[in-house]
Amino acid sequence: MTAPHVAELTERDAERLLFREARLLDNGDWDAWLALYTEDSTFWMPAWRNEAETTGDPDRELSLIYYAGRRGIEERVWRARSGLSVASTPRPRVVHAVTNVLLEGEAGGEWAVSACFTVHLYDPRSGGVHVNFGRYDYRLRHGNGNGDGGNGGWLIAAKTITLLNDRIPTVVDFYSV
Repeated sequence: MTAPHVAELTERDAERLLFREARLLDNGDWDAWLALYTEDSTFWMPAWRNEAETTGDPDRELSLIYYAGRRGIEERVWRARSGLSVASTPRPRVVHAVTNVLLEGEAGGEWAVSACFTVHLYDPRSGGVHVNFGRYDYRLRHGNGNGDGGNGGWLIAAKTITLLNDRIPTVVDFYSV
């Protein structure tokens, strides 16, 4: 019996997907952004346990953001669009800069990818400007190539956001990290 074929992810493929995700968030094109995620994806931003380590279990420890499954992310997007989220009305203007994209290896048909980020935010309510920064850790999975928005079939199976400046002057949300 032969092992199933695992699609080869190139660094350029990974960059293309991460850069596309950033641009979609910047533009508020949340339907196209959601389409980048697998149905069983996780989206997690752990809290800091102390000055040196983050929490490690989103089911048992505090998280700044945690969605298990794309459905949870879809519900948060719905709230942000609906006007029911005071933190999202009006929506801050953002621009994501993603750098240092590295392939970390493949396991179980998924590729681990890391990157660094900064997100510049302008809050039109206060006129305030802020920068969030940190690291991303992704698990990317090759899908069937349909509905992938030009990503060559690569989708996000998991995204972990380590926010390095977690003392922020405003609410943090999916589009601001």
